[in-house]
Amino acid sequence: MVARWDELRLAVMLLTRLPMGRLADPAPPLRAVAWAYPVAGAIAALPAALVFWAAVGLPPLMAALLALAAGALATGGLHEDGLADVADGFGGGTSRDRKLEIMKDSRIGSYGALALLLSVGLRASGLAAAPDALTGMAALVGLGMASRAGLPWIMQAVRTARPGGLGATAGGVSGKAAAFAVALGLLGLLITGHALAMLVAMALAGFGFTLLCLRQIGGYTGDTLGATQQLTEIAGWIVLAALWTPPA
Repeated sequence: MVARWDELRLAVMLLTRLPMGRLADPAPPLRAVAWAYPVAGAIAALPAALVFWAAVGLPPLMAALLALAAGALATGGLHEDGLADVADGFGGGTSRDRKLEIMKDSRIGSYGALALLLSVGLRASGLAAAPDALTGMAALVGLGMASRAGLPWIMQAVRTARPGGLGATAGGVSGKAAAFAVALGLLGLLITGHALAMLVAMALAGFGFTLLCLRQIGGYTGDTLGATQQLTEIAGWIVLAALWTPPA
């Protein structure tokens, strides 16, 4: 139990900016903490959920943007950064090596900026469609879990595109850890209340983007994992917004 607790704390430290104290030496290997990514996602979503609840009475879109801002502060914009880097690399690179080189560049280009605008806009619009604050809060936490549940599976099943990067360091995830993360992700989908439709949409988004990564750069990187989180979360919000919106 002590080892699992340290793994959970390290997962939160890896995926968020939230303080978790000091880890005992030696710290768990990065590949051992992947099972806890959905739990870290739920923890990171809590500040956003609380802000969304506190913003009741404001226009829905404003409340949603404030909630997303709180979530970005909790994560340090980690996954958004990955999405922007991938958009710049895939959009601006003409070869595999050039795409990877662009993705390592900390500067943001037009593709990355546009990807961030679309990501924030689509997620905020989805959250703004929530019929009430509690439903929106549950969706934030559930999607925070589910959108990170597939990352260990990718790290277990797909080769890394760049040796020596964070994605390679955290690679080698066991099938057991990946399966446990998926189980936690399914729990997150149940929290949203529309598990089957969400599962189909998010699985298709994650699988399709993984195939694109294999075609573009031959595998995954830390940036593509972050982009996967963003794209699967967006797919979930689109489904929820469609289900929440009453027919005309």
